[in-house]
Amino acid sequence: MPIVNNWKLVVMERYVKFDGRAGRAEYWWFTLANIIIAAILFGLGNASNIFFILYVIYALALILPSIAVGIRRLHDTNKTGWLMLVPLIPLVGWIILLVFMIQNGDEGANQYGAGPEPAA
Repeated sequence: MPIVNNWKLVVMERYVKFDGRAGRAEYWWFTLANIIIAAILFGLGNASNIFFILYVIYALALILPSIAVGIRRLHDTNKTGWLMLVPLIPLVGWIILLVFMIQNGDEGANQYGAGPEPAA
């Protein structure tokens, strides 16, 4: 199952790897897994405080891997990781970052390294 394998790859093996590149598959499978897990924990949090606490712990634990995979995704499109701060621009920041994240990566090597390692 690619979503589970990719989530484990990003969280366990590439936890705080800020260099290199991440392809669209790696980034979006990781993002989808986080949305599903967070939605389940947050939804169950309405029924029990323990699930809400688990949701908060999960969200805090995934801050660094989320930033790392986002930076590597930007590197794949030959952009600096500092663009992860673009969402600080009111109203349009998230849209700009989304456009960057859905772009095709560079073919072959770029200034951030060889092509991305394949997603699980």
